[in-house]
Amino acid sequence: MFCWKVIAFAERGKWKNKERVLIFSSRGINFRARHLMQDLRTLMPHSKADTKMDRKDQLFVINEVCEMKNCNKCIFFEAKKKQDLYMWLSNIPQGPSAKFLVQNVHTLAELKMTGNCLRGSRPLLSFDPAFDKEPHYALLKELFIQIFSTPQYHPKSQPFVDHVFTFTITDERIWFRNYQIIEEDASLVEIGPRFVLNLIKIFQGSFGGPTLYENPHYQSPNMHRRLVRLSVAAKFREKQKVKEIQKLKKTGSKVLMEEDPTEVVFETPAEEKPVEIQLVKPESKPIVKDKKKLRKIQRKKQKKLFRTEASA
Repeated sequence: MFCWKVIAFAERGKWKNKERVLIFSSRGINFRARHLMQDLRTLMPHSKADTKMDRKDQLFVINEVCEMKNCNKCIFFEAKKKQDLYMWLSNIPQGPSAKFLVQNVHTLAELKMTGNCLRGSRPLLSFDPAFDKEPHYALLKELFIQIFSTPQYHPKSQPFVDHVFTFTITDERIWFRNYQIIEEDASLVEIGPRFVLNLIKIFQGSFGGPTLYENPHYQSPNMHRRLVRLSVAAKFREKQKVKEIQKLKKTGSKVLMEEDPTEVVFETPAEEKPVEIQLVKPESKPIVKDKKKLRKIQRKKQKKLFRTEASA
């Protein structure tokens, strides 16, 4: 038994690259961010977990936490307003570090893709050619390689390569995808998770220090929500103005035209009659009864007389 263990260790090789990544978050993250953090831990066998950090603590405390956990890389999820998620990628303790806004998060449990990979297997890293064109993207590429690549001969890793992490740059953002490599025809089937990283700043130190790069295309979530509210308010104001104009048109059609003073030029005024005041009460007119009604009354009386005579 002892000989078999020695042979297996000799065949496995020596673990030289001892990269360890600490993955944890601040308090106040929602369920989607928590599931994303758990998915990254399962995909990265060289990662370690820790309890949530208090919001009141400064970010420099993370360097001490990483030293206590014997980690030289860190992925820290920072939540703000219970709806905005930020990701810090840092090299402990000298730096550099990068801050991203995480958007369009879809976890493994949510996607339910057909792809699958072995737990603990080592991934390939595929980068967009645009990473080599600009210096800040080249720095991020090196940071991604050191954090997401599983070290060879890691004790918790498996000696297989069956999935690939892709980092693509489109619309000034970095899109992360995880695909399974099928053995038969080397085609790709998505596994998950998927998310989009919007770069904010790159710092020289770990979780701070001088700013090496600031994204000019970045728009904060607060500003985005404010612009959405302003656009909705502008549409509402336009509708109100249209309603007011329609009301004015309706009331304007009913208003009569002003009198033209030239219309009365050729009219001759009538003679004014003298006012007569009657001091004597006017005579009452004789009441003239309707002749037809009188005839009807006479006929009724005659009929009554005939009936009384016939009965006698």
